Amino acid sequence: MRASTYPLVDADVAAALVLDRTPVLPKERVAIGEAVGRVLAGDLRAASELPAFSTSAVDGFAVRAADAGATLRVIGESAAGRPFAGGVERGTAARILTGGVLPAGADTVVMVEDVRLAGDAVRVPKDLRPGSNFHRPGADVRAGELVLTAGTQLSAAELGLAAALGLAEVEVRRRPRVALLSTGDELVEVGRKPGPGQITDSNRWALLAALREAAVEVRILGIGPDEPQALRRLVVDALGTADVLVTSGGVSVGTHDLVKPLLESLGTVHIGRVKLKPGKPFTFATLPDGKLAFGLPGFPVSSLVTFEVFVRPALRKLQGFARLQRPTLPVRLGYDARATADRTEYQRVTLRREGAELIADTTGSQSSSRLLSLAGAHALVRIAPGDDGVAAGTIVEAMILALP
Repeated sequence: MRASTYPLVDADVAAALVLDRTPVLPKERVAIGEAVGRVLAGDLRAASELPAFSTSAVDGFAVRAADAGATLRVIGESAAGRPFAGGVERGTAARILTGGVLPAGADTVVMVEDVRLAGDAVRVPKDLRPGSNFHRPGADVRAGELVLTAGTQLSAAELGLAAALGLAEVEVRRRPRVALLSTGDELVEVGRKPGPGQITDSNRWALLAALREAAVEVRILGIGPDEPQALRRLVVDALGTADVLVTSGGVSVGTHDLVKPLLESLGTVHIGRVKLKPGKPFTFATLPDGKLAFGLPGFPVSSLVTFEVFVRPALRKLQGFARLQRPTLPVRLGYDARATADRTEYQRVTLRREGAELIADTTGSQSSSRLLSLAGAHALVRIAPGDDGVAAGTIVEAMILALP
């Protein structure tokens, strides 16, 4: 064992430093069918108005409001994609279907339920008002209007809007390519029986799920050995194509903790320890060509908590997201929370509603090895360092992981 030479960095300072040294990846154009989950690289303005012409909102008859109460002669039909070529004049009406173009001369649409039809004649109500039951040009989107801003993630509605505006391609940020590595001779692949002193590698699969939720491309490197040259070859090869290296384990101060020395030899280690519980050994380095490396602790909860606090926001910045952090909400503690004297602590909680408030209940033991404390957790509550803890009933900030 050896004493760490890295200073303990305040958790907020560390989070800000990571983001400050995280670049935004280049732009690329992709077909809208391939853009689900991607992040818009620039503001999107409408080149034309939507709808481009007046369209009926109902099935009924296009008429002149001035003919209210009259019996009108039906002279044609306007259906979606098949507009009526003629015009509506005094004493006439045109049948119109939802989405059909409003014929020239008509200024209102009467719903079919409100008329009396007899052959080619239709009697309309006495209380017609111009402008009823149809969408005017530009009612949804005006030409030149800002419809989507840079940093927006493209989901169903956004891509539907892009298609409606005639965009076959959109400009987005490139997805980060992440190399994921577990380290340690004590690890065995899931499904294999551990030998004496060995444990199953669970961190890789937990982090893989977290990375995929963060919408990045992942290359799984497997288990890195506790042998400096072999570990170096594995990492250097992966960094040939990866933008980000994420490792778990090997970042403490034991003689077999090789990640920090490796990152020092490849680039610059900016953070080697943080005032965070769980997650004190968290490591962050920058590498040549704008690449990033995150050394996460080996304990399962420490690994996932430091991912949420430091790695996920950085991955979102790489992709150009406007909002980098998970949403936070004030919640009322439903338990007495112990504090750590010198470190910010993120405790795992479930949430329940009590009246207008959200109440946070502990998931039990907060040991950094107890992954069960994160399974089913709705949030991480932030407990400031101190000697006295935080009493039940106190309002604290919660990082929302999932809705209850």
